[in-house]
Amino acid sequence: MKFHHISVLLNECIESLNIKPDGIYVDGTLGGAGHSYEICKRLTTGRLIGIDQDMNAINAATKRLEEFKDKVTLVHSNFSNIKKVFEDLGIEKADGFLLDIGVSSHQLDEAERGFSYMQDAPLDMRMDTSRSLSAYEVVNEYSEKELNDIIFEYGEERWAKRIAEFIVAERKVKPITTTYELVDVIKKAVPKGARKDGPHPAKRTFQAIRIEVNGELDVLKTAINDMTDLLNPKGRLAIITFHSLEDRIVKNEFRKQENPCTCPREFPVCMCNKVSKGKVITRKPILPSEEELLENHRARSAKLRVFERK
Repeated sequence: MKFHHISVLLNECIESLNIKPDGIYVDGTLGGAGHSYEICKRLTTGRLIGIDQDMNAINAATKRLEEFKDKVTLVHSNFSNIKKVFEDLGIEKADGFLLDIGVSSHQLDEAERGFSYMQDAPLDMRMDTSRSLSAYEVVNEYSEKELNDIIFEYGEERWAKRIAEFIVAERKVKPITTTYELVDVIKKAVPKGARKDGPHPAKRTFQAIRIEVNGELDVLKTAINDMTDLLNPKGRLAIITFHSLEDRIVKNEFRKQENPCTCPREFPVCMCNKVSKGKVITRKPILPSEEELLENHRARSAKLRVFERK
């Protein structure tokens, strides 16, 4: 299947990165290489490092970026391994990092990956298919409490307890093996009145399981710290998120990078000696334009935040 992904906030990202023609830039979530393509167009002697844990994305990007192959290096890895990637490539610092967090349009559209509650497929949801933990294990092997905690915390689902109870009851009869089977269980758990309003009743639970399978929130915190350390002066880190949990992490981590002081407010001077790494460029997140929302409905919850290194 052709790797299809519509790049969200494309112009805003490119503008925010302040691309230098001779700079080194990293697209940590390569996907369909839409952002990478626009970065490459602006490079002369510069270099793009494209990283993705999905080999389908690496293969598709190799073709998409063929005309820029002399200035592109593609790496099959997770962006949380950025320090190891730089070490392997002999790179010390970069002038910009871009992360587009979450599942890609291609992964949602490719039914057999099991990301979508709108298509029937085996329960999988692994962005990196070489990983051992899949949605099947989470749904069929996690305890009721673990399921409740994940669905409540990562999905911000008010019916998490009932959904966890119904999943455990169903799997005692037989394992839950497909996305549609899981959707049916969720629909039974969510009261009829609650299903009338808001998004699809399975949306938040699928989001939660996907985050757990791929460890998305844990790797995000690590990556922000590592990437700010690897930025050249005036270099920028731009991150697109698609739900409040991710956005909150980015906002809070950027604030810590700007003001890392842990001293009590009543202290007249700083005693912890923690030094600011830079400044937050976006006091409020950059949102998609009305025009973009009309062209791509999947951009509706996107938020872009940007940090600049001292």
